[in-house]
Amino acid sequence: MLQDILKKNELSQIYYLYRITMKQKPVHTKGINPNFAILHAARKKEQLSIPDLALSIISGNHTALSQGITLVESTSPKHQQQAQKLIELCLPKANNSVRIGITGVPGVGKSTFIEAIGTYLTEQHKKVAVLAVDPTSSLSYGSILGDKTRMDSLSQNPNAFIRPSASGGSLGGVARKTREAIILCEAAGFDILIIETVGVGQSETIVHSMVDFFLLLKLAGAGDELQGIKRGIIEMADAIVINKADGGNEKAAKLAKTAFAKALHLYPPKESDWNPKVTTCSAIEQKGIEEIWSLIEEYILLTKTNNYFNQKRVAQNKHWLLQTIENSLKDSFYNNPTVISQLPSILNAISNNEISPFEGARTLLDLNT
Repeated sequence: MLQDILKKNELSQIYYLYRITMKQKPVHTKGINPNFAILHAARKKEQLSIPDLALSIISGNHTALSQGITLVESTSPKHQQQAQKLIELCLPKANNSVRIGITGVPGVGKSTFIEAIGTYLTEQHKKVAVLAVDPTSSLSYGSILGDKTRMDSLSQNPNAFIRPSASGGSLGGVARKTREAIILCEAAGFDILIIETVGVGQSETIVHSMVDFFLLLKLAGAGDELQGIKRGIIEMADAIVINKADGGNEKAAKLAKTAFAKALHLYPPKESDWNPKVTTCSAIEQKGIEEIWSLIEEYILLTKTNNYFNQKRVAQNKHWLLQTIENSLKDSFYNNPTVISQLPSILNAISNNEISPFEGARTLLDLNT
């Protein structure tokens, strides 16, 4: 009988059986995808209150953590209010992790590297959370969100949590709500937080503003050495790792390591008193991963000893205060009913060369005052 049911419409039929068994009236729904509506109706009663959700997150429940991050990422005004309350409840349990930012051009092997170092850390009895950001298409506004597929082994590790999010066009390739997601992951008891970016290069300062250690992945033999020297991103890096140092690429990786090490001497000393290191690794062969973690531990020990670690956290919090104000002002502007009604006509006037973009912007801004 069960096989016959599954052959028909397994989702809706199982749901109906569940409702009848529990002596509950089946819910009839309409819509493009009735199965989605059925699931939504079934799960609606399962939603936790914000205090209960916070307690579940603090207890280390991965499902609750995912729900919390989804709530934080929602653009609904109601959800934003709930997310703010959730953050307030979780904040006392936060700030007990090491935050590591990892960036590099697409194809450098970020996902493979994160899986390698994440697996190593879980073997050292540490809990690792990965906030992986996928690029959002400027045309379709969609994201693949395939990091769990690329980190298949780590995603199945009970001591790891991987959350892919869409960048939404955010500066630096970081989801707008990544900062809040960090707080929730820390409240859930994760020792190490890894923030992976889409690797857009020129705007990675936003990554630097939310992590303790900034790691730049590079490739050898791809013309990347001189490009790295002239880009400001290298100045922010606490370590440069030449990935894919395996097979016939080992010699090129060693040459690249020497080139980057020489380039680092051209930059002024860091406020942290840390001298950035350059090393090589093969993430796919798990070579050099232990040395990289030792290097990160050395950095954390130094900066906690000279109090730079705490000073940087305070400075980051001040930065995110200003960033949150900017985001709120932007949201307030685009949600203003008057602006919404007048924006199409202003855009049309600009298209017809009737007014300049600057005059149009000033008109809309005056409407928002």
